[in-house]
Amino acid sequence: MADHEQQRRDRLIVRTSVIAILTNLCLVAFKVLVGLLANSIAIVLDAMNNLSDALSSVITILGTKLAGRPPDKKHPFGYGRVEYLTAILIACLILIAGASFAVTSVQKIFHPDETNYTLLTVVIVVVAIVTKLILGAYTKKMGQKTDSDALVASGADATFDAVISAGTLAGALVAMGTGYVIDGWIGALISLAILKAGIEMLLDTLSSIVGRRADSELTGKIKQRLCTIDGILGAYDLVLHNYGPTRSMGSVNVAVWDWRTAAELHALSKRAQAVIWEEFRVYLYLGFYAENSRNDSLRALEDQIRAECKGYPEVLSLHAFFEDPATGRISFDAVIDFACRDSLALARQMEGDLAARHPGHTFLTKVDRAYSD
Repeated sequence: MADHEQQRRDRLIVRTSVIAILTNLCLVAFKVLVGLLANSIAIVLDAMNNLSDALSSVITILGTKLAGRPPDKKHPFGYGRVEYLTAILIACLILIAGASFAVTSVQKIFHPDETNYTLLTVVIVVVAIVTKLILGAYTKKMGQKTDSDALVASGADATFDAVISAGTLAGALVAMGTGYVIDGWIGALISLAILKAGIEMLLDTLSSIVGRRADSELTGKIKQRLCTIDGILGAYDLVLHNYGPTRSMGSVNVAVWDWRTAAELHALSKRAQAVIWEEFRVYLYLGFYAENSRNDSLRALEDQIRAECKGYPEVLSLHAFFEDPATGRISFDAVIDFACRDSLALARQMEGDLAARHPGHTFLTKVDRAYSD
């Protein structure tokens, strides 16, 4: 992503987060006041949830600022992954808050306090629900616009908070209509919802740090686009490395005719890199596979081997079929399913089976994995 585009993205994230902070602080003030007047633990817990949302937005701003630092010698790929670390911190704060709320709510179940809900209480909670729905829709929209997972998650969380407030409203209506206090039960349900959201956020962020599979739609479009570039016959082994929500680089192997010169391949590589960067903001390193263009018998043998390898359920596809002129050895890459427990043993079995079926030939199978769709 170009510097000016990154700066614009950061400004939008900060502005959206500031709006979320101010809105949540207003909700906190109103809900705490109403909760204390009504002696409702559910409303007070709901207010504390909004306070944690405001704190999350503060952390999002700090994370965005740190992640926007330019690359340096120590961190040549930049600081984009800081956004993931801030997301982990937010998730931990949510889990701590949820656990604390759960303890308080359980205590209120066994020792309920008398509540004092009024029509004003109901009106304030309804206003809070509508406000959170609007804030959630706005935050999610800005998150999608800036490709910010943190903002999208915050938008979804705000919408979810509206549901939680609706539960608080239900408790108030029950108390007003029947006199039966279910405040502690409502608080417990809110606590469970908060804990669930925190765990999901933590697991999702950890998955990104560990190295999750690249987005299927993005990788599919990149490979399709590469195949439209004159001189490229196929795209394989695409791997993308994530250095933050908007920073990716990777590698891909492309098939070309075997009569191409080094100078032609150099120009083709630069052209393909420019196209992918311009359209997807992904920097790719290109490797090349030589596609046989002259030997009809070798092409026939390739087709036969492809058909034979379909008999191995763990083999998803073959590519990079090549005969070394110096040794006569035939090599190819086999994409092996992740479910296969011993891919190297399978490769050796394939080599032995093929050598038995095709006397006079030796085979070398390189194990590939489907790192992208």
